[in-house]
Amino acid sequence: MQIGIIGLPQVGKHTLFRLLTNIQENRGKDQTMVGVAKVPDPRMDNLVAYYKPRKISYAQIEATVVPGMEPGRNQEFLKGLRSVDALVMVVRCFRAPHVPFIDNALSDPLAQVRAIQEEMVLADWTLAETRLTRLQKEAKANPRTAADPALFSRLSAALAEGIPVRNIPLTKEEQLALQGLTFLSAKPAIVAVNIDEEQFRTASYPGKEQLHAWAEKEGLAVIEVYGQLEMEIGELSAEDRQLFLADAGIKETGLEKLAKAAYQLLGLISFFTVGEDEVKAWTVRQGSTAKEAAGKIHSDIARGFIRAEVVPYASFVAHNGFHGRANGGPRLEGRDYLVQDGDIIHFRFNV
Repeated sequence: MQIGIIGLPQVGKHTLFRLLTNIQENRGKDQTMVGVAKVPDPRMDNLVAYYKPRKISYAQIEATVVPGMEPGRNQEFLKGLRSVDALVMVVRCFRAPHVPFIDNALSDPLAQVRAIQEEMVLADWTLAETRLTRLQKEAKANPRTAADPALFSRLSAALAEGIPVRNIPLTKEEQLALQGLTFLSAKPAIVAVNIDEEQFRTASYPGKEQLHAWAEKEGLAVIEVYGQLEMEIGELSAEDRQLFLADAGIKETGLEKLAKAAYQLLGLISFFTVGEDEVKAWTVRQGSTAKEAAGKIHSDIARGFIRAEVVPYASFVAHNGFHGRANGGPRLEGRDYLVQDGDIIHFRFNV
């Protein structure tokens, strides 16, 4: 999974990036950075403790953070986000006199996220206009064979009104026609609110209700992250980190919140392969078949698929491992079996 981190200057984008990737290097706020985060999953932790494998492979999120949005500089940086699966729009609520807002009119979190969306819509309008102009020229030159520019004319008009692509009614055929264009305002998005100590303690910040109401209407997820404290705790050893998180009352870290929200937005689930050699988490779309999950591991396994030996994670825990079928052991499933979140699977195949 790939996510893009975006936001105005001085809101904590690089703080969130470092929380996710544990990359402490700071190359400057005018450069794009890419890093990888391990997806935390207590089920993986338990499987690792049981098998004690030689290799441990958590699911991963690749994160890209771009420089803060500034007038006249956004189009080039936004191009680097067109290939990501989801966007994380960082907005600032924390108060720090030494870190001023770039504009006092943007001190409200809803105003910030709207400003981000406006920039994405503008970038998408430019893309739609470019494609529309090309199609109109092709239609004049070859009216019988050229594609109909009507779809892009409608898109361009809606985007010019400030309407994001995700809110423009499209048929299935039209959605297919747009697949290769990767409009930014069509992507699933998470609003990450960077809060301070008092806001964390009171679970409240200015504009919270309005932001959540707007995000729900737009189909966006919202998470709150106490970035500064998590950065400080992240510098501790793993053992001390857990103690300080508990003492601070942080039940879920920013990474845990973001991963959960991203999986839900994108309709993703995890299944596991286990053994003494390796315990590994795999990510597939909800509704994937056993054969499709096998192909995630290797195309040869999918091509030679025979059966899938499946144990739900809950059964594994209840019976403390793999046992006979009567005691929650593996059941045999065919290629069309729909993989469930948490399934532990061993594939039988022949090539």
